[in-house]
Amino acid sequence: MPALLLAGCAGAPQARTPGTTAPAPSAAPVSATAIFPARVSQGALVFGRLPSGSQATYNGRSLRATPYGTVVFGVGRDEAGPLRVAVRHADGRAQDVVIQVTPRDWPVERIDGVPPTTVDPPPAIAERIRLEQERVAAARLRDDDRTGFAQTFAWPVKGRISGRFGNQRVYNGSPRAPHSGMDIAAAQGTPVLAPADGMVSFADPDLYLTGGTVVLDHGYGVSSNFLHLSRIDVKVGDSVAQGQPVGAVGATGRATGPHLHWGMNWFDVRVDPLLVLERAP
Repeated sequence: MPALLLAGCAGAPQARTPGTTAPAPSAAPVSATAIFPARVSQGALVFGRLPSGSQATYNGRSLRATPYGTVVFGVGRDEAGPLRVAVRHADGRAQDVVIQVTPRDWPVERIDGVPPTTVDPPPAIAERIRLEQERVAAARLRDDDRTGFAQTFAWPVKGRISGRFGNQRVYNGSPRAPHSGMDIAAAQGTPVLAPADGMVSFADPDLYLTGGTVVLDHGYGVSSNFLHLSRIDVKVGDSVAQGQPVGAVGATGRATGPHLHWGMNWFDVRVDPLLVLERAP
């Protein structure tokens, strides 16, 4: 009986009771992988994409994914690599992502004419600086769900780059820590605009070294800080849209003239704002 023989063969349609619906064919499993760049620069903000349900860790920290699967982390100035991101997929598969790091040259910048007490402060001032820096560092540890970090960033002010991220700083002939951000020369009072959406997590008009200071949280550990402001137009807790003024260019704190210091962080890792500006959308 050919019909009975066919029904028993692999891959043949199965007999069913009249009036019932045949089951839909099952889809073949799709092999999903995490997507990260193969190579990044020192000081970069790194973006990756995870399949739904996957988890990733980098350098001992879990990378929280947005609802659409984007994760982000920062690469320090002196990171040699290779970087390793451990991914655990929803089906239990493990994926070890290896990212090579491109080294950069770090020139020396010599800055003279800085007030001596901001270069070698007396003990009481040094303690004030320590406490102020602790407050700023605490603001950078926020891990909000906002996704301004994934926007295409815009310049907060337009002007000549007068100081680059990572360059070794020498103040009045005395070597100091590498420059933590990008300096943009602009006229006193020029409005400083939010480079991406965020929430104000810190605002103080009178820090000893950095003067008028604002920290803008872009979400998922990414933040911008704006230093030496002559005026602050926002307060802690304000939600700020890209292009909205947050303050004005000044020369407060340790500064020799009007400019904006724009720094960026991923939690406690400092990254280069210029690389973020150059990132393709």
